[in-house]
Amino acid sequence: MTHATVVRSWIPMLAIPAILLGASTGLALENTAPLERAHSHNDYSRVHPLLDALDAGFCSIEADIFLIKGELLVAHHEKEIKPGNTLQKLYLDPLLDRVRRNHGRVYPNGPVVTLLIDFKTEPEDTWPKLREVLEHYREMLTVFTNEGTEAKAVSVILSGASPRKQIAAEASRLAAIDGRLGDIETAPSPNLVPLISENWPTAFKWFGKGPMPEAERTKLRELVTKTHAHGQRIRFYGTPQSLEFWSELYEAGVDLLNADNLPKLRDFLRSKQHAS
Repeated sequence: MTHATVVRSWIPMLAIPAILLGASTGLALENTAPLERAHSHNDYSRVHPLLDALDAGFCSIEADIFLIKGELLVAHHEKEIKPGNTLQKLYLDPLLDRVRRNHGRVYPNGPVVTLLIDFKTEPEDTWPKLREVLEHYREMLTVFTNEGTEAKAVSVILSGASPRKQIAAEASRLAAIDGRLGDIETAPSPNLVPLISENWPTAFKWFGKGPMPEAERTKLRELVTKTHAHGQRIRFYGTPQSLEFWSELYEAGVDLLNADNLPKLRDFLRSKQHAS
């Protein structure tokens, strides 16, 4: 065997690991089909935060942040905070890199991706710092005003204890906030509250065991219909991760399905797409 033959025989063997490394290093495959209804719950708990979700095609990603000594650090509990795990490093920088590579979108010609940010420190202190940070990423971020919404590649939505009054007082902002079920009746502007988020047990008793009671199914569909009529989306947290449960929410038109197991929800949504 000649030297040239040896070199050529190694080329396919080297190419395979390079492809497989796409998911493990978070170099999301550019031909991944986006799943608009897939939400990565507590995304920072993944082996590769953000990147595993993008590799699976998820279009909504959740990160919790703490304001610690002037930095926005990502973690669920304060004891889990690691120096250097900033919102910029784990989420904003890699998102901006993809948006630039994909000519203004996270996925080539894909939909807007939601970055849901949950404040774990005082919102009145955390928001000013986050606002300052987001300014550096303005080129990819949706702009919300009282008059309308200029959609771009990434929409930042603040969840949990967000400073609603503080944000509502700003004429132009790079983040909106999520509401609760009570906001369905008061109908705030979708330019301020584009998403309704609610803890599932707050409104429902069924947890996926046996058929969903008809009264609860009717209630769920009415909530979805009202939310959509206001120009908002709706999601639930604190939910089971079963296929039976996801099927009910999917058929009811719930916009974002929570997942801790990314491949499981990815496969579920793809099967629904193929069926339709």
